[in-house]
Formats: sequence, C-alpha cells, structure tokens
Amino acid sequence: MSMFLDTAKIQVKAGRGGDGMVAFRREKYVPNGGPWGGDGGRGGDVIFLVDEGLRTLMDFRYNRHFKAPSGEKGMTKGMHGRGAEDLIVRVPQGTTVRDAETGKVITDLVEHGQKFTVARGGRGGRGNIRFATPKNPAPEISENGEPGQERDLLLELKVLADVGLVGFPSVGKSTLLSVITAAKPKIGAYHFTTIVPNLGMVRTQSGQSFAVADLPGLIEGASQGVGLGTQFLRHIERTRVILHVLDMSASEGRDPYEDYLAINKELESYNLRLMERPQIIVANKMDMPESAENLKIFKEKLAANYDEFADLPAIFPISSLTKKGLNTLLDATAELLDKTPEFLLYDEADMETEVYYGFEEEGPGFEISRDDDATWVLSGDKLEKLFTMTNFDRDEAIMKFSRQLRGMGVDEALRARGAKDGDLVRIGKFEFEFVD
Repeated sequence: MSMFLDTAKIQVKAGRGGDGMVAFRREKYVPNGGPWGGDGGRGGDVIFLVDEGLRTLMDFRYNRHFKAPSGEKGMTKGMHGRGAEDLIVRVPQGTTVRDAETGKVITDLVEHGQKFTVARGGRGGRGNIRFATPKNPAPEISENGEPGQERDLLLELKVLADVGLVGFPSVGKSTLLSVITAAKPKIGAYHFTTIVPNLGMVRTQSGQSFAVADLPGLIEGASQGVGLGTQFLRHIERTRVILHVLDMSASEGRDPYEDYLAINKELESYNLRLMERPQIIVANKMDMPESAENLKIFKEKLAANYDEFADLPAIFPISSLTKKGLNTLLDATAELLDKTPEFLLYDEADMETEVYYGFEEEGPGFEISRDDDATWVLSGDKLEKLFTMTNFDRDEAIMKFSRQLRGMGVDEALRARGAKDGDLVRIGKFEFEFVD
C-alpha cells in the first residue's frame, strides 16, 4: 500500500471564549462594593504552519478533527481569564487549503515557516463589571464566551518542483531521475512501476540546481480518471518547465509522435493552463537500434503538423542507460528555467473573498420558519450568536436577550407572520412562549 497521501478532508474548530463572571466586591469598610466579575479569556486559533520536513498528508489520514482549547472563565476581583494557546497544525510545503463547502481556495502554503490562521477563536464573554451604569450600579449580568470558528477543509498537496517529467508508462522517466539526481525511485520492466511522485535535486555542470519531479505515467483518458487518472496530474501544476519523455525506440509498439499528442491532450484536458508551460522533448532510449530512424520520422511529423508561426519545441536525444546527452539536456533545462517566470496557480475566481470591514447595510439578521408541530423557529448567524452568548442562568441576562430580539424586529416579524400569544418559539433546542 502506498504511504503517499496528497488529499485529505479535515474539520477544524477554534476555541470558545471563556464565560464572563458575575461577582460582587464584599470587603470590610467598603460598604458599596459593586460588581467585580472579570471577563473570560480568548479562545485559541487553529493555525497551519508549513514544515519542510513533511512530504505527504499522511498525518491527516487518521487524525481528521482539530480543536483548539477554550479560554478560561472570568474570575472575581475583576480578573480576566487566561487566553488559550493556539493550536499549531503542521502541513507540508505545497499544501492548498480549500473550504469544503464552497470549494474556494483559502490559502496556498508554499514557504517553510509560513503560517495561516484557518479558524479564529471566540472572544471572551464580558463579566458584570462591564455592565455597571449609573442607573444599574450592581448588575447581575454577564456574557458567555463567543463560539470559535468551525469549518470543514479540503487539503490538497501539489509537490514543489521546478521541472516535471511526463510521459507514458515505461518510457524511462524513473531511470532518468535516478541518473540525474540522487533519488532512488522504483524501476521495473512493467507499467505503473511509479505510483507516487518522486522528487530529486539536479546540479548541472555550471553549478545551477533545480528540483525535478518524476510523475506517475499517464495514459489516454487520464484526465477523466483512467489509469492513475487525475490522482497525480495535480502535481504538474506547480512546475515551470515540462520535460516530455518519449520512448524513441518504440519498444512498446507505439508511435512516439502519437504518444506526444496523446499526453499533451491529457494535460490540456486536465487544465488548459498547463499548455502555457514550456516543454522540452526528451527523446529517450537512443541506444536502441531503431531509435535514430524513429527520431528522424518524429521530427518530420512534428514539423509538418506544427503551426508555422510557432517555435518548435527543443528536442534532446538522450540515453539514460549510457548517460549520453544528459549534460546538454540539463544545461538547456536550467537555461529555460532562468527565463521562465512562475505561473499563477489560482485566479481571483478560485480564491475565497477577503473579509470586508467597511460599512454595509445589514439585513434582518434572522429568519423565521415553522415546524410541522406549529412551532415558530428562529435562525440566523447573528441571532444564534446572541443566543449562545446569553447566560440564561441570570434573569437580567434573559431580559437583555429579549430586548435584543425586540430591537432586531423579531417580535414584529413574528406578529406579521401570524404568531399569537402563547405560541411556542424555538431557537436551537431552547423553547419559549410568544407574548403579544
């Protein structure tokens, strides 16, 4: 079983804020002590941290739930609760984080040590010291802590490589990688020997270096899921240069030119923008008897069917077995990398929109529906947040919550929908009677 995992779905939940406290100052010689309950502490954030020591998302295979600690409750003497520690989750370089519900990209983590907060902790609830006014100098009211952000995320790993080796199975990609780098990929005389991407570092004669990824063999229909399908096509997206490896000996009985067209068609079908990346054609296995003649035919077909106004891709005949032509290929690849910029992986349509902090006219902040048992049901993020932060153990807090509902227009909306005195109203699992 392959131990390489490049996708994962997880759930993250930031810490809840600590509850505020109701307390009063009772000291000798202080006759009018007043409120003395402190605020709750902030809940912990969930933060992703890029760790270059990780290579796969295997850590998320069995651990899919990540919950940050909650803040401490407020204390007497006006003391605030301690804020919770943030939960640090380590991810490999090249991890794309998407919202599982919308599919939008939240962040793309590519640099070692890069941090991103994927879920923010809730603020602590206010203690009764915060609610003291001249009219009510001794309030018996406090807030519960704000719930932490909770969301489902899709993690997708796309390997960080400057150069990607693509081609049909058994054209010699793994052998080429093993010769030009110190990588030790599995090599065998059968299809799909490589079932995971292999990475290696190349150092040219001139001292330049770059990362090369040997990607599992593609076949026709890969972009629709045939063979290894799209499982590893995603790893080509980060590369800047593609080395298209062809078996010029035609040892499998296939036409190298047809192979070239088929693989390019799969790349284009998967992501049209992959065709923007410059390609170098690697004519491999030139030590075989039929290779020279096949290469001549390949060049003729390529020239005859290529756009006359476009530059033909460079072709480098090599033999991974005898190491002939490798230095020339690597020098040309390094030179092409120097003048090839990084490609934008995601456009604005793919990205999750940033939070807007300007003024926007708010909607009602709640919705009204009716259950089969004739109970009125109130929902909505704003209303549910007020409900969660209300301490229903205190009468003053309940009265404050009812005033907030009235201020939001809930009473008028229920009345307009036909609610009558004594009707049941439900928020979550909490029920109360409507009073007209």
